[in-house]
Amino acid sequence: MDQASRIVAGWGASGLISQERIAVAAWKKAVGARLAGRTRALKLVRETLVIEVEDQIWKENLWSLRRHILKNLENAIGAGIVLDLEFRVMPPRRQPARENASRENVPGSGAGLFDEAEAIADPGLRRIYKASRRRETA
Repeated sequence: MDQASRIVAGWGASGLISQERIAVAAWKKAVGARLAGRTRALKLVRETLVIEVEDQIWKENLWSLRRHILKNLENAIGAGIVLDLEFRVMPPRRQPARENASRENVPGSGAGLFDEAEAIADPGLRRIYKASRRRETA
């Protein structure tokens, strides 16, 4: 009985599933969950699987392991699909902005945050205080 991966690889040859999708999906099995968490298989260009890595150190370390990884890929999806690996340093990801930080400086946003200017009883002094605070943060 053939391995399921070899059957699926055969489907790719007939056009049901692309070889690129098979190779990208097999990346986690070839390197393990820990390394797959730090890398990402992007695409298959001819017979070269393009992999994004976190930084130059990961790129160098995985480059030295590429023969072993290629053997694991061959065992997982069959021979002839992935013949080489290309490692690219991925661009730094932007962290999501916090919702409260974006609403603090927006007047009338209804963020529900306490504004110390509201504690000023005199409306004229409150307006002057808010205007000076706006000038300082601009």
